[in-house]
Amino acid sequence: MTFYDRYISGETEGVYADIEKLGEEAFSPDYYADIEKVLTETFHRVKFNLDIIYKALLDIDYVFWKDEFGNDEAYQHPVLDTKELLGILEQQINPIGKLPMSIRMFYEIVGSCNLAWNYNEDANILWEMADPLQIAPLTDCIAQVTDEYWPEEMEDYIQDQDFGYAFLELSADNLHKDNISGGAPYALQLKKEKSIDSNFLNEPNNTTFINYLRICFEHCGFPGMSENDNPRFKQFFDRVKPQLQKI
Repeated sequence: MTFYDRYISGETEGVYADIEKLGEEAFSPDYYADIEKVLTETFHRVKFNLDIIYKALLDIDYVFWKDEFGNDEAYQHPVLDTKELLGILEQQINPIGKLPMSIRMFYEIVGSCNLAWNYNEDANILWEMADPLQIAPLTDCIAQVTDEYWPEEMEDYIQDQDFGYAFLELSADNLHKDNISGGAPYALQLKKEKSIDSNFLNEPNNTTFINYLRICFEHCGFPGMSENDNPRFKQFFDRVKPQLQKI
Protein backbone atom coordinates (compact mmCIF):
# COMPACT_ATOMS: atom_id res chain seq x y z
CA MET A 1 0.00 0.00 0.00
CA THR A 2 1.09 3.56 -0.62
CA PHE A 3 1.58 6.01 2.23
CA TYR A 4 -1.58 7.78 1.08
CA ASP A 5 -3.65 4.58 1.04
CA ARG A 6 -2.43 3.72 4.52
CA TYR A 7 -3.19 7.23 5.74
CA ILE A 8 -6.73 7.16 4.36
CA SER A 9 -7.28 3.77 5.96
CA GLY A 10 -6.44 5.21 9.37
CA GLU A 11 -2.70 4.68 9.87
CA THR A 12 -2.16 8.39 10.41
CA GLU A 13 0.60 8.19 13.01
CA GLY A 14 2.33 5.16 11.52
CA VAL A 15 2.55 6.78 8.10
CA TYR A 16 4.33 9.85 9.44
CA ALA A 17 6.65 7.71 11.54
CA ASP A 18 7.70 5.84 8.39
CA ILE A 19 8.04 9.05 6.39
CA GLU A 20 10.32 10.48 9.07
CA LYS A 21 12.59 7.44 8.79
CA LEU A 22 13.18 8.23 5.12
CA GLY A 23 14.93 11.52 5.89
CA GLU A 24 15.85 13.40 2.72
CA GLU A 25 15.00 10.32 0.65
CA ALA A 26 11.36 11.36 1.15
CA PHE A 27 11.98 13.98 -1.56
CA SER A 28 13.11 11.40 -4.13
CA PRO A 29 10.90 10.63 -7.16
CA ASP A 30 10.12 7.24 -5.64
CA TYR A 31 8.34 8.75 -2.66
CA TYR A 32 7.59 12.45 -2.90
CA ALA A 33 4.40 12.44 -4.99
CA ASP A 34 2.83 9.98 -2.56
CA ILE A 35 4.02 11.93 0.49
CA GLU A 36 2.74 15.19 -0.97
CA LYS A 37 -0.72 13.61 -1.24
CA VAL A 38 -0.51 12.64 2.43
CA LEU A 39 0.50 16.16 3.45
CA THR A 40 -2.27 17.70 1.39
CA GLU A 41 -4.85 15.41 2.97
CA THR A 42 -3.47 16.11 6.43
CA PHE A 43 -3.72 19.87 6.16
CA HIS A 44 -7.16 19.78 4.61
CA ARG A 45 -8.16 17.84 7.71
CA VAL A 46 -6.47 20.45 9.90
CA LYS A 47 -8.47 23.11 8.07
CA PHE A 48 -11.69 21.14 8.55
CA ASN A 49 -11.03 20.66 12.26
CA LEU A 50 -10.25 24.31 12.88
CA ASP A 51 -13.46 25.32 11.17
CA ILE A 52 -15.45 23.00 13.45
CA ILE A 53 -13.68 24.28 16.58
CA TYR A 54 -14.01 27.94 15.62
CA LYS A 55 -17.75 27.67 14.97
CA ALA A 56 -18.28 25.83 18.26
CA LEU A 57 -16.37 28.53 20.15
CA LEU A 58 -18.46 31.23 18.49
CA ASP A 59 -21.55 29.47 19.78
CA ILE A 60 -20.35 29.80 23.38
CA ASP A 61 -19.33 33.47 22.96
CA TYR A 62 -15.62 32.74 23.32
CA VAL A 63 -13.63 36.00 23.40
CA PHE A 64 -11.10 36.01 20.55
CA TRP A 65 -8.22 38.30 19.75
CA LYS A 66 -8.85 40.57 16.75
CA ASP A 67 -6.52 41.57 13.94
CA GLU A 68 -5.97 45.17 12.83
CA PHE A 69 -9.12 45.01 10.71
CA GLY A 70 -11.32 43.75 13.54
CA ASN A 71 -11.49 40.15 12.32
CA ASP A 72 -11.17 37.21 14.70
CA GLU A 73 -7.63 35.82 14.73
CA ALA A 74 -9.02 32.44 15.74
CA TYR A 75 -8.93 31.03 12.24
CA GLN A 76 -7.85 32.97 9.17
CA HIS A 77 -7.58 31.55 5.66
CA PRO A 78 -4.40 31.82 3.56
CA VAL A 79 -3.66 35.30 2.24
CA LEU A 80 -3.76 35.87 -1.52
CA ASP A 81 0.00 36.31 -1.84
CA THR A 82 0.86 33.22 0.22
CA LYS A 83 3.16 31.69 -2.41
CA GLU A 84 5.07 34.95 -2.80
CA LEU A 85 5.41 35.32 0.96
CA LEU A 86 6.59 31.73 1.32
CA GLY A 87 9.23 32.48 -1.30
CA ILE A 88 10.44 35.43 0.77
CA LEU A 89 10.42 33.32 3.92
CA GLU A 90 12.45 30.54 2.32
CA GLN A 91 14.90 33.00 0.80
CA GLN A 92 15.57 34.52 4.21
CA ILE A 93 15.84 31.14 5.94
CA ASN A 94 17.92 29.24 3.37
CA PRO A 95 21.34 30.52 4.50
CA ILE A 96 20.80 28.92 7.92
CA GLY A 97 18.23 26.16 7.46
CA LYS A 98 15.37 24.70 5.43
CA LEU A 99 11.65 25.34 5.80
CA PRO A 100 9.90 22.00 6.47
CA MET A 101 7.15 21.01 4.05
CA SER A 102 4.70 20.73 6.94
CA ILE A 103 4.67 24.44 7.75
CA ARG A 104 4.66 25.36 4.06
CA MET A 105 1.53 23.23 3.59
CA PHE A 106 -0.01 24.72 6.72
CA TYR A 107 0.29 28.23 5.32
CA GLU A 108 -0.82 27.22 1.82
CA ILE A 109 -3.90 25.26 2.90
CA VAL A 110 -4.87 26.35 6.42
CA GLY A 111 -3.66 29.91 7.00
CA SER A 112 -3.22 30.77 10.67
CA CYS A 113 -5.00 30.25 13.97
CA ASN A 114 -5.15 31.68 17.45
CA LEU A 115 -7.55 30.10 19.92
CA ALA A 116 -6.14 32.07 22.86
CA TRP A 117 -8.62 33.98 25.02
CA ASN A 118 -8.49 37.77 24.65
CA TYR A 119 -7.66 38.69 28.24
CA ASN A 120 -7.49 42.40 27.35
CA GLU A 121 -11.17 42.36 26.50
CA ASP A 122 -12.20 40.01 29.31
CA ALA A 123 -9.79 39.19 32.14
CA ASN A 124 -11.87 36.19 33.21
CA ILE A 125 -10.21 33.53 31.06
CA LEU A 126 -12.71 30.79 30.31
CA TRP A 127 -10.28 27.86 30.60
CA GLU A 128 -7.06 28.75 32.39
CA MET A 129 -3.81 27.02 31.40
CA ALA A 130 -5.60 25.43 28.46
CA ASP A 131 -2.65 26.20 26.15
CA PRO A 132 -4.90 27.03 23.17
CA LEU A 133 -3.67 26.16 19.68
CA GLN A 134 -1.92 29.13 18.12
CA ILE A 135 0.11 29.29 14.92
CA ALA A 136 1.30 32.74 13.89
CA PRO A 137 0.29 34.26 10.55
CA LEU A 138 2.76 33.98 7.70
CA THR A 139 3.18 37.75 7.72
CA ASP A 140 4.43 37.54 11.32
CA CYS A 141 7.03 34.99 10.24
CA ILE A 142 8.18 37.32 7.47
CA ALA A 143 8.56 40.14 9.98
CA GLN A 144 10.54 37.82 12.24
CA VAL A 145 13.07 36.63 9.65
CA THR A 146 13.52 40.02 7.97
CA ASP A 147 14.52 41.67 11.23
CA GLU A 148 18.10 42.86 10.76
CA TYR A 149 19.30 41.04 13.88
CA TRP A 150 17.61 37.68 13.16
CA PRO A 151 20.36 36.05 11.02
CA GLU A 152 23.06 36.90 13.55
CA GLU A 153 20.91 35.70 16.45
CA MET A 154 20.20 32.40 14.69
CA GLU A 155 23.85 31.92 13.84
CA ASP A 156 24.66 32.29 17.54
CA TYR A 157 22.16 29.53 18.33
CA ILE A 158 23.62 27.30 15.60
CA GLN A 159 27.15 27.75 16.96
CA ASP A 160 26.06 27.13 20.55
CA GLN A 161 27.15 23.57 21.42
CA ASP A 162 24.18 23.17 23.76
CA PHE A 163 21.70 24.25 21.07
CA GLY A 164 22.95 23.80 17.53
CA TYR A 165 20.14 24.92 15.21
CA ALA A 166 17.98 27.81 14.07
CA PHE A 167 14.24 28.06 14.63
CA LEU A 168 11.10 29.94 13.63
CA GLU A 169 8.85 31.16 16.45
CA LEU A 170 5.21 30.24 15.84
CA SER A 171 3.32 30.50 19.13
CA ALA A 172 3.39 31.96 22.60
CA ASP A 173 3.93 29.44 25.38
CA ASN A 174 1.09 28.29 27.63
CA LEU A 175 1.80 30.93 30.29
CA HIS A 176 2.00 33.94 27.99
CA LYS A 177 -1.31 32.90 26.42
CA ASP A 178 -2.83 33.49 29.86
CA ASN A 179 -1.02 36.81 30.39
CA ILE A 180 1.53 35.28 32.76
CA SER A 181 5.27 35.78 32.38
CA GLY A 182 6.52 32.48 31.01
CA GLY A 183 9.11 30.74 28.93
CA ALA A 184 10.32 30.69 25.34
CA PRO A 185 7.82 30.72 22.47
CA TYR A 186 6.93 27.45 20.78
CA ALA A 187 9.09 27.27 17.67
CA LEU A 188 9.77 25.10 14.64
CA GLN A 189 13.30 23.75 14.31
CA LEU A 190 14.96 24.69 11.02
CA LYS A 191 17.17 21.79 9.99
CA LYS A 192 20.13 22.12 7.64
CA GLU A 193 18.69 19.41 5.40
CA LYS A 194 15.30 19.31 3.68
CA SER A 195 12.58 17.73 5.78
CA ILE A 196 8.92 16.82 5.57
CA ASP A 197 8.33 17.84 9.18
CA SER A 198 10.45 19.06 12.07
CA ASN A 199 10.57 19.29 15.83
CA PHE A 200 8.21 21.69 17.55
CA LEU A 201 10.32 23.19 20.29
CA ASN A 202 9.63 24.36 23.85
CA GLU A 203 6.13 22.88 24.14
CA PRO A 204 5.43 20.14 26.71
CA ASN A 205 5.18 17.10 24.43
CA ASN A 206 8.66 17.07 22.86
CA THR A 207 7.27 16.20 19.46
CA THR A 208 7.02 17.24 15.81
CA PHE A 209 4.85 19.99 14.37
CA ILE A 210 2.32 17.62 12.81
CA ASN A 211 2.09 15.52 15.94
CA TYR A 212 1.65 18.70 17.98
CA LEU A 213 -1.38 19.52 15.84
CA ARG A 214 -2.61 15.95 16.33
CA ILE A 215 -2.34 16.33 20.11
CA CYS A 216 -4.17 19.66 19.95
CA PHE A 217 -7.09 18.11 18.10
CA GLU A 218 -7.22 15.23 20.57
CA HIS A 219 -8.08 17.98 23.06
CA CYS A 220 -10.31 19.97 20.68
CA GLY A 221 -7.72 22.72 20.25
CA PHE A 222 -6.83 23.05 23.94
CA PRO A 223 -4.04 20.57 24.76
CA GLY A 224 -3.71 21.83 28.32
CA MET A 225 -7.21 20.56 29.09
CA SER A 226 -8.68 17.11 29.55
CA GLU A 227 -12.33 16.42 28.95
CA ASN A 228 -13.08 16.13 32.67
CA ASP A 229 -11.19 19.22 33.87
CA ASN A 230 -14.14 21.56 33.70
CA PRO A 231 -17.89 20.99 33.20
CA ARG A 232 -18.15 23.63 30.51
CA PHE A 233 -15.11 22.29 28.68
CA LYS A 234 -16.54 18.77 28.87
CA GLN A 235 -19.72 20.01 27.24
CA PHE A 236 -17.66 21.68 24.51
CA PHE A 237 -15.45 18.59 24.14
CA ASP A 238 -18.39 16.18 23.88
CA ARG A 239 -19.92 18.30 21.15
CA VAL A 240 -16.76 18.92 19.12
CA LYS A 241 -14.59 15.82 19.41
CA PRO A 242 -16.86 13.42 17.46
CA GLN A 243 -16.79 15.82 14.50
CA LEU A 244 -13.00 16.09 14.19
CA GLN A 245 -10.96 14.16 11.66
CA LYS A 246 -7.82 12.22 12.58
CA ILE A 247 -4.64 13.74 11.25
